[in-house]
Amino acid sequence: MGFKSEKIWFNGELVPWDEAQVHVAAHALHYGSSVFEGIRCYNTKGGPAILCLDEHLKRLYDSCKIYRLDVPYSLAALREAILATVKTNGHRSCYIRPIVFRGAGGFALDARGKCPVEVAVITVEWGTYLGEEALEQGVDVGVSTWARMAPNTYPALAKAGGHYTNSQLIAMEAQDRGFTEGIALDVFGYVSEGSGENLFLVRDGVLSTPPLGASILGGITRACVIRIARDLGYEVREELIPREALYTADEAFFTGTAAEITPIRSVDGITIGTGKRGPITKRIQEEFFGITSGKLPDRYGWLTPVN
Repeated sequence: MGFKSEKIWFNGELVPWDEAQVHVAAHALHYGSSVFEGIRCYNTKGGPAILCLDEHLKRLYDSCKIYRLDVPYSLAALREAILATVKTNGHRSCYIRPIVFRGAGGFALDARGKCPVEVAVITVEWGTYLGEEALEQGVDVGVSTWARMAPNTYPALAKAGGHYTNSQLIAMEAQDRGFTEGIALDVFGYVSEGSGENLFLVRDGVLSTPPLGASILGGITRACVIRIARDLGYEVREELIPREALYTADEAFFTGTAAEITPIRSVDGITIGTGKRGPITKRIQEEFFGITSGKLPDRYGWLTPVN
């Protein structure tokens, strides 16, 4: 099937992929006035099921609140739209992209009451974000020259389209330098996150991850990993992390809907630990993928069956 699926839910109805059109005068195209989510549907033993659907929808509506986007559909209605889109397209597993954006109606920066708020749900079949082998072998990353936004400039807790211009610069620079991904620092020089992933370090059996105040997105998968790790008996600290701690970690890994749980084997050419996936990363992966595959019980109630 590739990137294109059969139907997209667009402004209240399922329409053929090629008919889900947006005008070139759309406010979001010019000013980045959109918010979105990335959600995974997994092929479990009991059929397709969406991971942390309600948590993602809550974050979507929180992002809309921050950016004063009045969503013309209730959260419950959009939830049903997501389930209907996955089911209509016949996915066993897929990536789900709900997006809320300002359409065409003028070029004023304050477009409230001028540009309609439009909503779409896109589903596509998509494999491992950083490569199939990355989940076991890990990836090579570099610290970016591009920093994350300063406090009180862009609201990092909102997952807004306009914020991802920064992410694009980080990702392109990483590729140009021969890395799979980049790690951004915040404006104070502390570790923030990847271009589209949160970050964890392991040192002496303790997990550390940057706090919300380090200009990170409050990741859903990040929250899942914290819950799993603590239930497995590991200490997890949300704390400011200096850059040099990246180089001295025993293990490091990315988390995210797209990246899932991806080990980091080197930073700036410096090998992390043994240069391969570490035992704690592996243990957390086993729990996470065990739950999402249906091989382990969904003890946290994270999965929403599609059928």
